[in-house]
Amino acid sequence: MINGITIYEILTLTTIIFFIGVYGFLTRKNLITMLLSIELILNASAINFVVINTYLFPENLQGVVFSIFVIAVAAAETALAVAIIINLYKLVASIEVEDTETMKF
Repeated sequence: MINGITIYEILTLTTIIFFIGVYGFLTRKNLITMLLSIELILNASAINFVVINTYLFPENLQGVVFSIFVIAVAAAETALAVAIIINLYKLVASIEVEDTETMKF
């Protein structure tokens, strides 16, 4: 236990966050909200890395290193996705997924 919180409570919370992200990605039509949903998925996995590492091997830092790697990849992915969305908005004047399907180059 970490300060009175069991691993089951933390894993339940991260599972809920993960599936909120999956639900948001599958149901939303806006590219920005889809990007935020991907961020929720990645953050839930980073929290899982840290929590599982803390409970199983508290003397090692592999989970923390993996979570920092996930955060770095998420930051790079967000920067690239926002740049693509901005350029797409300049071409189509919309950030809806349906509007990007009919785009002609």
